[in-house]
Amino acid sequence: MKIISWNVNGIRAIAKKNFFTAIEGLDADIICLQETKAQDDQVAETLEPLKHNHIYCNSALRPGYSGTAVISGIKPLKVTKDIGISEHDTEGRVQCLDLGQFFLVNVYVPNSGAELARLDYRQEWDKAFFEYLKDLEKIKPLVVCGDLNVAHKPIDLARPQANYNKSAGYMQEEIDGMNRLVQGGFTDTFRHFYPDSLGRYSWWSFRAAARSRNIGWRIDYFLVSRSFLPKVKDAFIYEEITGSDHCPVGIILEV
Repeated sequence: MKIISWNVNGIRAIAKKNFFTAIEGLDADIICLQETKAQDDQVAETLEPLKHNHIYCNSALRPGYSGTAVISGIKPLKVTKDIGISEHDTEGRVQCLDLGQFFLVNVYVPNSGAELARLDYRQEWDKAFFEYLKDLEKIKPLVVCGDLNVAHKPIDLARPQANYNKSAGYMQEEIDGMNRLVQGGFTDTFRHFYPDSLGRYSWWSFRAAARSRNIGWRIDYFLVSRSFLPKVKDAFIYEEITGSDHCPVGIILEV
């Protein structure tokens, strides 16, 4: 089973670019999208060419903001939205698919913002999301994918020294949230297979030709429950696929 995660930075915008060609080339069983920036009906309309798939959306109350969606060739046993806490459930950030052997959680973690205005909220979110995952894990193992909006280690961004405790996505508070996930039993699949791989990123600023210069950040992940790790056969990053400021990332499962 091949699962892909991709922050598309606007599903309607990327659909006018190379999106459908890229989707076909990825040849995935399931594709999890973040930052759709559209309401459920708009997402469904945009993805209508993929009608042979099952489409699931979770959109923010605020139009044109946040949002997640899943394109699946496999019909899940059940699909749920959000984490069950009202203050965290207005931005369409979480979807959970019951796929029998495991739960697949698609997440778009809140960004702390350019002025770090949401850093305090982000810490509350991180704790609540972790508890949500651990409750799910009591039932069956998890595969968690999406834009986690944090570079975990210095190897995960091109300029760690310049950004540490200065930039959203590499604040110690955000790193602590990622540490909580890893120490709490979730494995970063890409680093499991490629612990020392340098210059592998999933997001690049639109400014200063960052992508062509590979001044990037790895902030898109696949995490899995430790007990499920033997099922993961590979993890990868598709840096060559454009259309968004993020590129797709993915895993291969043997299930």
